[in-house]
Amino acid sequence: MSGILERLDAGEIVIGDGGFVFALEKRGYVKAGPWTPEAAAEHPEAVRQLHREFLRAGSTVMQTFTFYASDDKLENRGHTQRFTGRQINEAACDLAREVANEGDALVAGGVSQTPAYLSCKSEDEVKATFKKQIDVFVQKKVDFLIAEYFEHVEEAEWAVQVLKTTGMPVAATLCIGPEGDLNGVSPGDCAVKLVKAGAQIVGVNCHFDPVTCVKTVKLMKEGVEKAGLKAHFMSQPLAYHTPDCNCQGFIDLPEFPFSLEPRILTRWDMQKYAREAYNAGIRYIGGCCGFEPYHIRALAEELAPERGFHGLEMHTKPWVRARARRDYWENLKPASGRPFCPSMATPDGWGVTKGHADLMQQKEATSEEQLKALFDKASKGH
Repeated sequence: MSGILERLDAGEIVIGDGGFVFALEKRGYVKAGPWTPEAAAEHPEAVRQLHREFLRAGSTVMQTFTFYASDDKLENRGHTQRFTGRQINEAACDLAREVANEGDALVAGGVSQTPAYLSCKSEDEVKATFKKQIDVFVQKKVDFLIAEYFEHVEEAEWAVQVLKTTGMPVAATLCIGPEGDLNGVSPGDCAVKLVKAGAQIVGVNCHFDPVTCVKTVKLMKEGVEKAGLKAHFMSQPLAYHTPDCNCQGFIDLPEFPFSLEPRILTRWDMQKYAREAYNAGIRYIGGCCGFEPYHIRALAEELAPERGFHGLEMHTKPWVRARARRDYWENLKPASGRPFCPSMATPDGWGVTKGHADLMQQKEATSEEQLKALFDKASKGH
């Protein structure tokens, strides 16, 4: 089986998978807030089934369910640590490989941003956190590595540098928009830093919708080309419309995380995203939070017509059969069915980042006193 770089070098389109923490939270296996992946060890049947659904929908990468699986995150804010990071990562690798072997899919081991970085720990301490995770990925012989969901390019560079020591192909994605990372480093400059750190695939994931993410990756591509460097590009956006977001994306929306459904993209929105990403030169196209298998199926259908169409011509109702045409769905403006519901929200935008007192991480659960201070701050407009 050819590897990720061989596939991309040959011009193949790689279809990613979707957002496991959100999908499994909706199914009752993940807790909102910590967003940690204990389910890989505690409920392997649920993780295995979700992998299988993404594979059947068209994913050609099974990303290990290891998001936020560093030990410092697992024990953060009073979250009872029932499993070690190693136990979770080992189980996640086994599940991803088992399902990948059912099709022509690759296994990607993933690491993400750490509480250690937000709490201003040293470069050595942050890198040691990544090192513990990649030891498992090496042992389990994953096909390539992804450093994903980084708000600060500096931490992403550190992650890439650690991942590169394995000799495996490395992808790196930031959760940023066109304004750049939370220190204001532009997408183009971020991409250049990641490529120089050793990433062969760069792009964005999470925090923003497909329109914003494709725009951001275009800026990254321009920066890499202007610097005379070469890389492959990837995009794994949200499955939610976020035109009203600020630089920190959907976590600032008032609807995050329990009222995002009115913003969900349709299959036809996804097909448009797939085509726009492809036209922008992006060849690793997948999704993040909110993506369900049917969204991935839409990407695969758009980019591989031989996979088939929708079969509405078989419907019993003639007015539904009349919808069995592409232009109907492409031009549809779906109604929300919510009277007087605003189409846009006002993001919170507290304007804090690494080093601010509000972001200092702690192992103890948030106290009533701390919560009251946050509630008071929110009610006064920060």
